Amino acid sequence: MELRDTLDPILGQADNFLAVLEKVSRVAPLSKPVLIIGERGSGKELIAARVHYLSERWARPYVKFNCAALNEELLESELFGHVAGAFTGAAKTRVGRFELANNGSIFLDELASMSLRLQEKLLRVVEYGEFERVGSSETVKVNLRLIGAANVDLPALARAGRFREDLLDRLSFDVVTVPPLRERREDIPLLAQKFAEGMSRELGREYFAGFSPAAERALLSYEWPGNVRELRNVVERAVYRLENERRVVESIEFDPFASPYRPRAMAAQLAGAAPPVAAPASQEPPSIAAVPQLPLDFEAAVADFETRLLRQALEDGRYNQRRAAELLQLTYHQFRGLLKKYKLLDSE
Repeated sequence: MELRDTLDPILGQADNFLAVLEKVSRVAPLSKPVLIIGERGSGKELIAARVHYLSERWARPYVKFNCAALNEELLESELFGHVAGAFTGAAKTRVGRFELANNGSIFLDELASMSLRLQEKLLRVVEYGEFERVGSSETVKVNLRLIGAANVDLPALARAGRFREDLLDRLSFDVVTVPPLRERREDIPLLAQKFAEGMSRELGREYFAGFSPAAERALLSYEWPGNVRELRNVVERAVYRLENERRVVESIEFDPFASPYRPRAMAAQLAGAAPPVAAPASQEPPSIAAVPQLPLDFEAAVADFETRLLRQALEDGRYNQRRAAELLQLTYHQFRGLLKKYKLLDSE
C-alpha cells in the first residue's frame, strides 16, 4: 500500500480553502493534537484523515469515532474499554478505541458532547498517554495522536464551564478552521461537477452533460446550511431525477420535502416546540400597499401586487428562492409556481 492510495481527493481552489490544506500540510508531520472546527457537512472528517495520512503514522491504525453517538456510559466503554464484570452484560474484557489506535491516530468527532467527567479521563490520555479500562485499576499505556473536531465554539463552552479549559489548551496545539461552503463559492461548480459525474456512473450513464445556466445560478446563490454534504445530496438527487435525453440538469430542488401537500402543523407537533407568539390584540397588521383608486381591473391589480411581492421577496432573500419562499410563508413549489405564472424565472 502506498500513501497516495490512502488519501481521498479533496477538491477546492478557493484561497481560504487552499490555506486550510497548507496548514494541514504543516501540522501533519508532528505528533501533536489538532482541533478541526467547522460547520456540519463542511468536510472535517476528510481534513482529519489528511492530517493522519500526511503524518509518519500514515501506515498505522486510524480510528474514527463520533462522541455524540452514545450515552456517557457506553461512550466510556467504547473509548477506554472495559473488563469482564465491569457492568451488567460485560461478559468479557473489551479493548477500547484508544487501544485500537495505539501507535496511530484517533479522530474524535463532536468532542463538545462529551461529559466533563470523560473530558477529565481524556485529558489524562492526551497528557500522559495512559488510562484505565472501565472496572479496572490497571493502567494501560498508549502512544497515539488525537485529532478532535467540533461544530461549536469550544472556547465559549469553556468559558461557560461546559468544556474543560485545561483539555482545550492541550488539544489546541493547532486549530484548523474549515470555511463553510458559502464562503468558498468558487468551489461549488467544481464539487457539483464531481458529484454529478459520480452519480451518473452509479446510474450506468456514459456521461454527464452539465448544468443549465439557471441551475448553475441556483447552486451559486444558495446559502448551503448543510455545506458540502448538502451539496452532494442536492446534486445527486438532481442527476438521479433527470429524464431529458440531453442529461442536462435544468433546475435544482433544495428541499426534498417541499410539496403543496406538506402538513403545515408538523413543526408545532414536535416535542418541546414552542407555540407561536401572537401579536398584541391592539396591534394592527402592517399595510403593504394602499388600495388603489376604484374602479380598476381587479385581476390585473392582484397580478401586479403579487409580482411586486415576489420581486421584493427575491431581493430580500438575495435571490435565494428557498429563502424568498420562506419570507412569503410559501412552500418552495408554491413559490416556483408563482414565478412561472408571472414569467419571473429569468430573474433567478
